[in-house]
Amino acid sequence: MSHDFYFREKLDLTKYIEEHSFTFDNVFDADRNNEELYEECVKPLVSETFKGAKTTCFAYGQTGSGKTFTMMGTRDGSVSGMYTLAAYDIVYLIENCYDGLEVFISFYEIYCGELYDLLNKRTKVACREDAKQRVNIVNLTEKHAPTVEVIMDTIHEGLKARTSGKTGANEESSRSHAILVFSIKAGGKLFSKMSFIDLAGSERGADVIDTGKKTKQDGAEINKSLLALKECIRALDRAGKKGHLPFRGSKLTQVLKDSFMGNSKTTMIANVSPALSCCEPTLNTLRYADRVKELKKDPALKGKADEMMLARQAGNVRVIEIDQKTGKRKDEMAELGKDWRPTMKSNVNPDDVLAQMASR
Repeated sequence: MSHDFYFREKLDLTKYIEEHSFTFDNVFDADRNNEELYEECVKPLVSETFKGAKTTCFAYGQTGSGKTFTMMGTRDGSVSGMYTLAAYDIVYLIENCYDGLEVFISFYEIYCGELYDLLNKRTKVACREDAKQRVNIVNLTEKHAPTVEVIMDTIHEGLKARTSGKTGANEESSRSHAILVFSIKAGGKLFSKMSFIDLAGSERGADVIDTGKKTKQDGAEINKSLLALKECIRALDRAGKKGHLPFRGSKLTQVLKDSFMGNSKTTMIANVSPALSCCEPTLNTLRYADRVKELKKDPALKGKADEMMLARQAGNVRVIEIDQKTGKRKDEMAELGKDWRPTMKSNVNPDDVLAQMASR
């Protein structure tokens, strides 16, 4: 349970305290570290990923609230973020629990409504749906990542190309949505995937009043895409009759379609600032996250996840290409059947393995 107190004035100018209550699965104060956050909120996603689910972890909040620190940790590696901690578990499980599985990573950003491949000199790429309404990023680079070291080197390479800028709220603010995808494959075919989305900071106009026109335009695009994401969540919650889901409202919602459809699990990390001047943005963040948490499946909707939010709880470069006539992938990137499961190594329980890693 999270409580937020906000001082306001009545019509007669007498001050009173307005109290807001929100219920979340977990609340972490400033003394909790990334490892604790990962164990409670993100590690269950790793387990679901190896059961065939498409899992997603969002970091949402105002500019300067610590989203990139949560996802990436520190630049010198002294503090690990969600990327690194998940990479260790994914690689360890593949090496010790499964036969025939490999992990590939792709890393791209959405900036001003356009997609850019961060692993290929920020080349512009396109998002399209194939004949089966699956979202594909045309010509997006994928790298085989057999070790944690390769994964982290690749992520650092992508972060260097990510768009950032100065705002009134932050000296170095991420001005794009960054999406990192771990694809688990068997025989070149997709089994499951785990996505980490470091959303650009939500902003009010007052936060960018002292910056240039370009920064204001960036902020407007960011807020527009975040609003489109919220509208998709609302539509999923009430789509029982009409069934229209506005995933094409923005590039962000279009590429995240897999995160809300079919066998999917999602966790949202809401980052807030303790500063008194951030009361209003903090309330907006908590309301947004509270709305997402309410999202559950309508019994009349087929193909939606039963409960999308988790319960409490260089020679190796591949390029994905799409045949524009048929809408099918040119390489062998077809997905495995829903009932397919990877071969387990004898006498090994993945959940026990993850628990043992946590106790070390």
